[in-house]
Amino acid sequence: MSVVFETVEYHGWRSTRLHNGLIELIVPQEIGIRVMRLGFIGQPNQFLEVPEQLGARGGDAWRIYGGHRLWHAPETFERTYSRDNFPVAHAQHGSTLVVTQAVDHAGIEKQVEITLDAAAARVTVLHRLTNKGLWPVTLAVWALSVMANGGVTIVPLPPRGSHETDLLPNTRLTLWPYTDMSDPRWTWGREYVLLRHDAQAAAPQKFGLANVHGWAAHWHAGTLFACRAAHQPHAEYPDYGCSYEFFTNYQIMEVETLSPLTTLAPNESAEHAETWHLWADVPEPRTEAAAAAHIAPLLAASRGWGEGR
Repeated sequence: MSVVFETVEYHGWRSTRLHNGLIELIVPQEIGIRVMRLGFIGQPNQFLEVPEQLGARGGDAWRIYGGHRLWHAPETFERTYSRDNFPVAHAQHGSTLVVTQAVDHAGIEKQVEITLDAAAARVTVLHRLTNKGLWPVTLAVWALSVMANGGVTIVPLPPRGSHETDLLPNTRLTLWPYTDMSDPRWTWGREYVLLRHDAQAAAPQKFGLANVHGWAAHWHAGTLFACRAAHQPHAEYPDYGCSYEFFTNYQIMEVETLSPLTTLAPNESAEHAETWHLWADVPEPRTEAAAAAHIAPLLAASRGWGEGR
């Protein structure tokens, strides 16, 4: 198999479609940066699409749209919600699609390089932020995937131990002021945290952690999406040390990864890579035991892809 690029119309947007005969991605050219579709060909989208915003463009209001997007952290109202309702540049380099967005109001240029494996359900996404301003800027590259509704996110906790042999802590979880650990969408297990999307649950939930395993996964409609992004153990991360964060409300579920904080001088760039994997016909992980039985072995078998980047 080889990677095929083609220009298509998708929900009213002129878009670039990449496929390898197994999976496909669709990336609009008229808004961005967004990867609006990722899935097995002919099967459900693993990313959310917000129905009332499909085909929208232009204007001053920030729209989530759905899909996968690129931000920079820490989150602030002033710089984070930069409008991305306008055309972006698409360029093909071999099996890689390079998408570049105009400089935002914070002086940051955003770019992603999307590389689809020619023969596997695997994608590498390299995120790049470049300081186009006049002064240094401290930030972290922040990659966010809005997952299809009705699924469950699986997050591995750092290795467990015993009171007799492990006297010092090894886990730091970050909670937001609105996080409710008693909410029934959570499963706080010994080795995994599970977070379910519920369209009837009004309250938002969020948590983050220093994810030393370097992966998180989301199950939806029989398909497992896994995201790998390397955790750098001695680096400084935003939000009390989070390299991964997870958010849900009635509308969305997000799987988010972050790079370490860095200070960019004018014209300097920071990069952050994610590797995506898809598996079909995976049982729903309703419990921690199910996650250990059906999810962890798939991630173990894919070790080496996306690690250490």
